[in-house]
Amino acid sequence: MNLVTINVDSIQLGHPLPFALRGSDGALLAQKGFVVQSQDELGTMLARGRQLCVDVEESGESYRAYVAQLQRMLRQDTNLGQLASIKMTAGAQAAPRERDAPPYVVDWPALQDRATRLLRSPHAADFPDRFQPLHAELARNCEQSPDATLLALIYLSAQETRMYSGTHAMLVACVCMVVAKEMLRWPPAQVQVVGQAALSMNIAMTELQDQLAQQTQPLTSAQITAVEDHAARSEALLRELGVHSELWLEAVRHHHHRTPGAFGQKSPGLQMARLIQRADVFGARLAPRAARSPMPVTAAMQASYYDEEQKVDEAGAALVKALGIYPPGAFVKLASQEVAVVLRRGASGTTPRVAVVTNRLGMPTGELIPRDTSQPQWKIVGVVAHKDVRVQLSLNRLLPLV
Repeated sequence: MNLVTINVDSIQLGHPLPFALRGSDGALLAQKGFVVQSQDELGTMLARGRQLCVDVEESGESYRAYVAQLQRMLRQDTNLGQLASIKMTAGAQAAPRERDAPPYVVDWPALQDRATRLLRSPHAADFPDRFQPLHAELARNCEQSPDATLLALIYLSAQETRMYSGTHAMLVACVCMVVAKEMLRWPPAQVQVVGQAALSMNIAMTELQDQLAQQTQPLTSAQITAVEDHAARSEALLRELGVHSELWLEAVRHHHHRTPGAFGQKSPGLQMARLIQRADVFGARLAPRAARSPMPVTAAMQASYYDEEQKVDEAGAALVKALGIYPPGAFVKLASQEVAVVLRRGASGTTPRVAVVTNRLGMPTGELIPRDTSQPQWKIVGVVAHKDVRVQLSLNRLLPLV
């Protein structure tokens, strides 16, 4: 056993431990995944173990981060006294992504309303002045708080029918920007354009989309025609509104086309269109309609992952890899029979960070309890439809936990 002292102040109360805690003699004080709830509880452990330590072999990413910090300090000629004072922290967990900036300052209902009003009633006189700030705010959220952004929009999309079109456009835009940046490694200018195209893709049928979300009767022939030609009409309307980017317009023009094929052989505009089409499929299946319930998130992922020929779609595969099998905002069942909401992506697509909302008896827990899904007792064993979760959760309560 190779013990390393840990910085006590780095242990986050109310969050699962990323490794087992041991005393200075190696005695086990807390298992990996255990949630330390208070400073008093931490003090009791410290008193028992004299120091809080971790075994290098049990600490994974945290120890590697600790070693990397020491190596950086050595390269900077840090004196030996400072090196000796460095202790390992609990902050470096297995997930490769940086922690989001505080997400709770975003007023998502206000953004829904802005998007809905803009897309329903666009006017050439002020379209750029209304559209660009909205897109810029979404892009900033994707850059600074991607997991919180995905959680908010996936959660809202699974219950929104009144402002379906605007919410859907924001979700598709943000999914495309996250996938383009994190998986496809597109340059910032292309990430911006795919977000703009996705946000405006249905601008010629926004009111119709909102109407169809509430409609229980089959589509009329006129509605079917409007849906089928909306991409061309959206491109034409965007030109009238002052959009001059041919890349943006090409992506909108082709975003409804069902054209599988080698992703790398497509032009940049067609690559954007295909990514938007895959994200559009994902978002549409998550959303409820008056005539049907939303699909489980795994079904939405599967629909994006396979193309029209039932082959793996490269853009869809990038989407699934970026968001994970269980993306933020989804509800899942754990091996403990608890139901949890996914808060943020994890080290793998199947081990996101979650918080329990109902216990094994189906009763609300009151407090949202973090669980480490990489642990066998809390691994994810299935998905739960939003309609089957009998707990009312507000984004104001969820987002600070991301």
